[in-house]
Amino acid sequence: MKVISDPKEFQTLALAWRKGRRSVGFVPTMGALHDGHLQLVRRCRKENAIASVSIFVNPLQFGPKEDLSKYPRALEEDLRLLKKEKTDYVFTPTEGSFYEDRFATKIKVEGPLVKGLCGAFRPGHFDGVATVVVKLLGVVQPDRMYLGQKDYQQAAVLKRVTVDLNLPVELRVCETVREPDGLAMSSRNQRLSPEGRRAALALYRGLKVGKGIFDLGETDSDKILRKVKDMVGEEKKVKLQYLEAVHPESLQEVETAKPGTVLALAAFVDEVRLIDNLIL
Repeated sequence: MKVISDPKEFQTLALAWRKGRRSVGFVPTMGALHDGHLQLVRRCRKENAIASVSIFVNPLQFGPKEDLSKYPRALEEDLRLLKKEKTDYVFTPTEGSFYEDRFATKIKVEGPLVKGLCGAFRPGHFDGVATVVVKLLGVVQPDRMYLGQKDYQQAAVLKRVTVDLNLPVELRVCETVREPDGLAMSSRNQRLSPEGRRAALALYRGLKVGKGIFDLGETDSDKILRKVKDMVGEEKKVKLQYLEAVHPESLQEVETAKPGTVLALAAFVDEVRLIDNLIL
């Protein structure tokens, strides 16, 4: 496994891979890796000649009151895990090398994809995500990029960005990886207290209740969401930020749930913001 921090050095290698027609898979991360990330790496390695991963905590996607300074960083352990997974290349740029002093170009994402869900509470967040990912794609030059379903809105936005900007990369969105008790794996889970960790299980329980009544024939979104909210509300440590039933592509709220409708939520537990979703 080779670790490269210089964007120009990595890009030179990537262009050589393209010239040699070697398929390249790419998993963008902010580090603090868990098995959800590693599942993406395993699929990436299986489907491509070269498996590449980036580790970069992107300041552009954090708002002024968000937890950039608290975001977990564990580069040494991350590299150990990636080496164990037989990753070929890891890109670890510094903020200074990736966003140079005269950096002045940012991508602006507009429309319904970013108006609801997380976009309603994190203005500018997806602009930061889009900007860093387009920069990463320019460096890594992958054929395929692997994303997790847990970040459903992020994946939908990035799909739109790659289509709008005619970027030659295929997006592959992989199923959410969960702990044995159902909690969606997240780098932020390690910031939960033991009590908060137990309380956070209400998120997945609630989503499963919503899916359960849909499977029994209920299609009224309001009734489904009410059941989810009641279940989540049993845990007093959990503070819902949003709970919506949305169209899988437009992400606009729907009155009638259908197969493919996404139940999505965000909540605070121990002041840690967690997200999750289920596809009906």
